[in-house]
Amino acid sequence: MIKRQTVKLPDGTVLPAIGQGTWHIGDDPSKRNTEIAALRRGVELGMHVIDTAEMYGEGLSEELVGEAIHGIRDEVFLVSKVYPHNAGKNRMITSCEQSLRRLKTDHLDLYLLHWRGDIPLAETVEGMERLVEDGKIARWGVSNFDTKDMEELLRVKNGDHCMVNQVLYHLGSRGIEVDLMPWHKERNIPLMAYSPLAQGGSLRKELVQNEIVTKVAAKHNISPFQLLLAWCVRSGQVLALPKSSSEKHVKENAAAYEVMLTKEDLEQLDHAFPAPSNKVPLDII
Repeated sequence: MIKRQTVKLPDGTVLPAIGQGTWHIGDDPSKRNTEIAALRRGVELGMHVIDTAEMYGEGLSEELVGEAIHGIRDEVFLVSKVYPHNAGKNRMITSCEQSLRRLKTDHLDLYLLHWRGDIPLAETVEGMERLVEDGKIARWGVSNFDTKDMEELLRVKNGDHCMVNQVLYHLGSRGIEVDLMPWHKERNIPLMAYSPLAQGGSLRKELVQNEIVTKVAAKHNISPFQLLLAWCVRSGQVLALPKSSSEKHVKENAAAYEVMLTKEDLEQLDHAFPAPSNKVPLDII
């Protein structure tokens, strides 16, 4: 049996390295039943991490996820995110409670600051810690933080309780490999990758139609998308969150668990899409 890739949080929690993203899921009422079925199927296939946010459809995604996890909540590692302008210690409590109502649950397994705003990190951390104490969240983390942001966070009281940092990462966007990823590895704080298959448009097309990508994918008898996903989680340090909008895509995503890329495969992909040699700004969508 092939051992599935996992990621370990600083508190010892072990998670499957491929989860389910929900950005834009819930926006179209005509797709609701299909999207709910896809999320439930993903959980059945071992993709227990479901990631959402109060920003996604201004709560529509959370409402759909709440319906999708009905009856299987204990099987799901549920993640949501708070807007930066709601990340003050008092407004955060309200935001979290509203998310919990939409998700129809009494707690989140992980709550993230969606990106850094004007509210001091010390106040945000204080709010997160209060939510942990109140049992409304089990743990917390951040999203879209670059290395300097993470360094500042860890200087704040209880900032070292941060469990993850969720950032954009895929074969065509490798800037975090220069300094952010090594920084996280040294401190055993894993990364979550949103848009691991690239966010549509010309870049995704460039990736999946690239000669080397298609060649390596064919070697493993998989699709280019499955190859991109397997590449993203190759290190054991990254938990990827591909969008889960149909059962067909969910099945393909889950199958990427079983892809074992060789050193030669990785060298070829590095040649086609090399990481930058110098520090670059954090990519954010």
